[in-house]
Amino acid sequence: MPRLTTLKSNFTAGEVSARLLGRSDLRSYANGASQLRNVVIQPTGGVARRAGTRFVGAAPGPGRLVAFEFNTEQTYLLCFSHQRIDVYTDGVRTATVAAPWTEAQLARLAWVQSADTLLVVHPDVAPRKITRTSHADWQIADWSFEETNGRIHQPHHKFAAADVTLSTNATTGAITVTASADVFDAGHVGARFRIAGKEIEITAVATPTSAAATVKETLGSTAATKDWEEQSFSPVRGYPTTVTFHQDRTVIGGSRDLPNQIWMSKSADLFNFNLGDGLDDEAIEFALLSDQVNACSAVFSGRHLQVFTSGAEWMVTGDPLTPASVQIRRQTRVGSPATRFVPPRNVDGATLFVPRTGRELREFLFTDVEQAYQSRDLATVAEHLIRDPVDQDFDARRRNLHLVMADGTLGTLTLYRAEEITGWTLCDTQGAFRSVCAVGDSIYLLAERGAAHVIEVFDDGLQVDCGLHLTDTAAKTEWTGLDHLESRTVKVVADGSVQGDTVVANGRIALNVAASEVKVGLAYVHAIEPLPPVVNGLQGSNQGGRLRLVAATYRLKDASALRLDTGRGFVDVPFREFGDDLLDAPPVAFSGDRTVRAFGWRRDGTQPLWRIEQDTPLPFTLLSVTEEVNVNG
Repeated sequence: MPRLTTLKSNFTAGEVSARLLGRSDLRSYANGASQLRNVVIQPTGGVARRAGTRFVGAAPGPGRLVAFEFNTEQTYLLCFSHQRIDVYTDGVRTATVAAPWTEAQLARLAWVQSADTLLVVHPDVAPRKITRTSHADWQIADWSFEETNGRIHQPHHKFAAADVTLSTNATTGAITVTASADVFDAGHVGARFRIAGKEIEITAVATPTSAAATVKETLGSTAATKDWEEQSFSPVRGYPTTVTFHQDRTVIGGSRDLPNQIWMSKSADLFNFNLGDGLDDEAIEFALLSDQVNACSAVFSGRHLQVFTSGAEWMVTGDPLTPASVQIRRQTRVGSPATRFVPPRNVDGATLFVPRTGRELREFLFTDVEQAYQSRDLATVAEHLIRDPVDQDFDARRRNLHLVMADGTLGTLTLYRAEEITGWTLCDTQGAFRSVCAVGDSIYLLAERGAAHVIEVFDDGLQVDCGLHLTDTAAKTEWTGLDHLESRTVKVVADGSVQGDTVVANGRIALNVAASEVKVGLAYVHAIEPLPPVVNGLQGSNQGGRLRLVAATYRLKDASALRLDTGRGFVDVPFREFGDDLLDAPPVAFSGDRTVRAFGWRRDGTQPLWRIEQDTPLPFTLLSVTEEVNVNG
């Protein structure tokens, strides 16, 4: 009956799927865990209880969070909700702006920022620009394309069949336009058409084949011609799907009726899409044509212009991009979701995007050897955690990519490329996470809690969710200002000591003992569960044999509680010499080793030997674990 000692020195592979239980030869198995919930992976290998969230303010309802960073000192959080935008400055709402987007349209909003202007697009709503003039002064307006001598330099396209003609009864002034087939719609009123390169504006629609118009540029003839087109974006044809800036050009990716079209503005003239004579600085337009549907879902400015579509990923090159130098090459065939916009994020030169399968997270990375992009799945060993992502953002300071799932959980990927650390954990809460946004070093969340929606921010000083840190110069037993937690059972830490759970009534709580500092919020449970140990000895593998955990030594740092199950139910491991209870005095922040004895044989080698699970609202960090195991084949 050999006794083996195994060392779990790090958790850098994160939580891995049960499908790896047969692959103990993999590095991901050695450095992974069966479950990591509400913890974050540290670059040194340990895992720590995640930060709690601090209550920022109530949201009007479901929405999306968008960052607006004017400079390093002027950063804002924009909360888009039903026909409304709330602006937060340093966690305080400073402005509210009326907006055209309904709750149902928020999932497909796409945006890009330049200086003090945010461009926002949706395929069913005219594109808008949001402009900041001060903390409290924000304006929203339609896009205004460049206009010269009555001609608006916006994209145009012929949506009708190639042989459909238009004719007019005059070349100047108010005219009647006649089509050889159905062309006109009531929504065309106010739209621009070009006949043989000359522009007119539709003023009224009589029938599908007849409309009144005003000539903006004198027409060359009244004869019927196939050479005509209409503005690409209108109530009839839809509006841009996605937008970005690249090489000093505005890039529009797709529209409702032209889903695979790409438009690039003139260089240094962001709202001028005049194709002109194809000179180097003039606008560029092309379609993504291939053997599959390529509806644009995102355009992204990286090493090259990257185009993510419903069926593939594309690279657009040109140094610089000009009408003569532009080249379009399909790179990979993964595809992105077409029903929602999940913004791609750049991490160390790789563009992270959510595929249409909803079960992966891919990195679009250029390889110098092949001079092409590859799309590696970053969730291969943790695909069980990826459940239809709806939003994502990257915390550059902590190196965490947060991925909001449709079921309200939050997947967190710790990513250190140079150190080869790629590990997933999963966060949940009482309610659901709905959106995430990085604003400077702060990570904001839109959470659904019961019937309410609230804005919160990760706070390293809290170990509760939707919480507040309240102080007073004088110790007291009654604390107010908790209306957002009305009727909820909350955790309380008073002057460093954990108090019994209490219920918020009339926005207040009462303590048994007076305190001058309290932290109040909703509980969340962190859990750490290892993979089954690998015990390959002189007699080969122990698969199918029996195991007994003799003892486990946990190396902890700044831990104030340890609740552990080694097979016979959870027990609290004391840190005080005589096992004082946490309620008696402020807990000890313990750093060091704690050894726990265990009993009982296990025949199922797929089950973990221990599990840590606790909701104590205090810091906790596990650095490593040493296991002593008896083996009996």
